[in-house]
Amino acid sequence: MEKKTLVLGASLKPSRYSNIAIKRLVSYKQPTVALGLRKGEVDGVTIGSEKVPFSDIDTVTLYLGPPRQKEYYDYIVSLNPVRVIFNPGTENPEFYQILRNNNIEVEIACTLVMLGTNQY
Repeated sequence: MEKKTLVLGASLKPSRYSNIAIKRLVSYKQPTVALGLRKGEVDGVTIGSEKVPFSDIDTVTLYLGPPRQKEYYDYIVSLNPVRVIFNPGTENPEFYQILRNNNIEVEIACTLVMLGTNQY
């Protein structure tokens, strides 16, 4: 099943987990959009730097630490995703509560592991 995914905190650096996640999502045929500090492209996915009002986002997968997440709280809620995945290092109980209050599922997991074990 296709789950349009926003990779937030996307990096052009091949060694970064967000970059690997984009490549893995593409290889699993998941529609993918990405936002990061620097514009560019990874495996055909354009990385933008503006808070675009994407439609039909199923999943937001976070690669931003808690201090950097604050500026995205309202933006992510406005996208009305089904779920937000908090990858290792992004755990944020304050944001969990905001999401749950807006009926958005919180998953504390690793996108790469989820894809690799068919739990995505």
